[in-house]
This record gives sequence, C-alpha cells and structure tokens, in this order.
Amino acid sequence: MRVEKRANQAIRKNDIVQVTTGKEAGKRGKVLSVWTPKDRLIVEKINMVKRHQKPNQQNRQGGIIEKEASLHLSNVMLVCDKCNRPVRVRFQKNKDGDSERICHACGAVVAKKQG
Repeated sequence: MRVEKRANQAIRKNDIVQVTTGKEAGKRGKVLSVWTPKDRLIVEKINMVKRHQKPNQQNRQGGIIEKEASLHLSNVMLVCDKCNRPVRVRFQKNKDGDSERICHACGAVVAKKQG
C-alpha cells in the first residue's frame, strides 16, 4: 500500500483544536500527536478510554489505566488565536517561499504553538 505524504497539514502538533462532533463536541484541547496516513490525531484529555494494562517496567502495578484515544481529523477544527473560534485554514506562500496557514475568517497567520 502506497502512502502519500501531505506537504500542507492544516492541524499540527501543539495546536489548539475544538471537537465538532460526537460525545466530546464543543470541548477544546491541545493536539498531542498527528498520524497522517490514517488522518487521525490525539487531543489532550479528549476521548478518554480505559485500558487494562499488564505490569511492566514503567507501570509496575498494572491495572486499569485511562488514556486518550484517537479522533479523525474531520471531527475537529483548528482554533484561531486572534478570533478565538474554530475556523477553516487556507495556505499561502510568504516572501521566503514557505507555506503558512491563514485563518479563513479573520486573515491572521496561525502560528505553531511551541511547547
């Protein structure tokens, strides 16, 4: 199976997103990881599931742990820093030739969050 890498990804790690559908609709959180081949992402404290964990070196006791499950990219929207609402994103080349994300509602550049 051939997987194509996408050059422009609207939602990236450390972005703030809002869930649009499902039981978690309306909640906001920070993106922990993005899995591009399957168009899925993990958002901090959203879509929590319980998993049975055997004892191991990191978790010596084992037991039932809670962790985040993945969401599909189509079920979340990026939150703009300037207008503070979920928005669509368009891409535009800057003077250096790099592609940057632009908020479709207010026209502001959506910067990547650090840390």
